[in-house]
Amino acid sequence: MNQVQAVAVDEISAAKERIEAVRREITRVYIGSPRAIDLMLTALLAQGHVLLEGVPGVAKTTLVKAFAAALGASVRRIQFTPDLLPADITGTYVLSPKEGTFTLRPGPIFANLVLADEINRAPAKTQSALLEAMQERQVTIEGDRFELPSPFMVLATQNPIDLEGTYPLPEAQIDRFLIRVSLGYPQHKDEVAMLRAHNVEPPRARATLAVQDLLMLQGVARRIHVEDDLYEYAVNLTAFTRTHPRVLLGASPRATLALIQAAKAAAVIGGRPFVTPDDVRGMAPAALAHRLVLVPEADVDTKARDTIIEEAVQRVGYRRAARPA
Repeated sequence: MNQVQAVAVDEISAAKERIEAVRREITRVYIGSPRAIDLMLTALLAQGHVLLEGVPGVAKTTLVKAFAAALGASVRRIQFTPDLLPADITGTYVLSPKEGTFTLRPGPIFANLVLADEINRAPAKTQSALLEAMQERQVTIEGDRFELPSPFMVLATQNPIDLEGTYPLPEAQIDRFLIRVSLGYPQHKDEVAMLRAHNVEPPRARATLAVQDLLMLQGVARRIHVEDDLYEYAVNLTAFTRTHPRVLLGASPRATLALIQAAKAAAVIGGRPFVTPDDVRGMAPAALAHRLVLVPEADVDTKARDTIIEEAVQRVGYRRAARPA
């Protein structure tokens, strides 16, 4: 037992060093909230997807590009527009006149990291093309099933303010995003540092990992230890949202699973082989808030979802189960 624990600690130390190297490389390019970078790294380790929200000009795309470049994985960008078709994402069969046969032309979804820029600009049928990819890590093209590369991660951006010409994401798709990252305006010192860094030639992130390193880090996150009483705690937090008077549809069991997966990834980033209650509490807003469907009168309040999750964290206590002597 001690030998297994020692190996786990060594793995955690190595994983934390690699994650720190990625973080340092991203911060060379993206000058802003370190919390946003940590949340994206959490989603990566937990094999989840990220929804980035923020007004135009707060470096959402810059952050995603720096994040992707630092990971050393294949990256494709999709600019969502009202005339974008599902086949433009997944790919399609095209006729080869010389051979007289149809061959597959893969779409941009066949990459390790997919940047879905302004995802709410495309209609529902195109947004739904991502559902199977995000949940099953596969796509179906004219009846044929194709597996996507591993690892696979969708980084989607949307502007929550400008709603003209947009199509709100359906709840089923929002529920597929493990983490929501909200980007606001930078602090004064960060904006000054950004101007200085990007004045002459914008810096570019260099690859600090390889695909095999990413798979190894995800494997470490999967094996993080979680006590049974933390499972109870996570369920109690999501159950609180299901009975809240301002919530029409509370967090689903998939949300509870996402919370535990995010907490395990947070433990890796913190350099620990086990999850703590603080890991669960710290991940609750980013993993749960965007999944709530509020009553109409509460939906106009942009901070209502975060407030409800904060209320859950404050009112739902963590109790450590009694251990046999």
